[in-house]
Amino acid sequence: MPAISPAGQPGTPSDWFASPPGQALIDSEAGLVRQALGQRPGPPWLWLAPVPQRADACGRGVCLRVRDGGWDGALRCALPLPLANESVGTVVLQHVPASREQAAALLDECARVLVPGGRLWLFALNPLSPYRWRWRGHDLRASEPLTWRRRMRDAGLAPEAVSQGVGPRWKVEVRDVAGNGPGLCAAYALRAERRVVPLTPIRRRAGLRIPQRAAAG
Repeated sequence: MPAISPAGQPGTPSDWFASPPGQALIDSEAGLVRQALGQRPGPPWLWLAPVPQRADACGRGVCLRVRDGGWDGALRCALPLPLANESVGTVVLQHVPASREQAAALLDECARVLVPGGRLWLFALNPLSPYRWRWRGHDLRASEPLTWRRRMRDAGLAPEAVSQGVGPRWKVEVRDVAGNGPGLCAAYALRAERRVVPLTPIRRRAGLRIPQRAAAG
């Protein structure tokens, strides 16, 4: 049976993240989000979140929340992002609802706006966690890390091999201890980097000899 919001309508992703079970997960992730935003103090950051967040103490950047198929906050936008190429040092995607096509388009935009060496932090729901029963009926999608790694590579990003499990497992509680792998945690964090592809030197073919006349000339 779909979960019902206070207004008597089926719940939305934003409704769930604003509820006690969802807020417990957001609070559990707060430390990792601050860590992500503080890793590169130079370039600004971009943080896309499911509900409004306070980002005053996280340095220079823009925090937007999901709203009406786009994002709202300091500015209101949809894809493509109104940001210049290679203008952001860190992007945090925190439980951004997206279909496969939307996820691909969003990751392409993240790769475009990230500076070389910039990092993407993705927070996603864990489909293997018992906590999934608490978000039933809210149109929330959960995917395993392998799926997101594949999407990141398709966008030209280099994901890390190990994700970090974070959040409660069953009880509605703040559990901010991150571990290797998602395990039974409600969510996991996965990092990826935009790397600069080095120029590949052209190898000299074996057995290729330069005629003496041409060498002398």
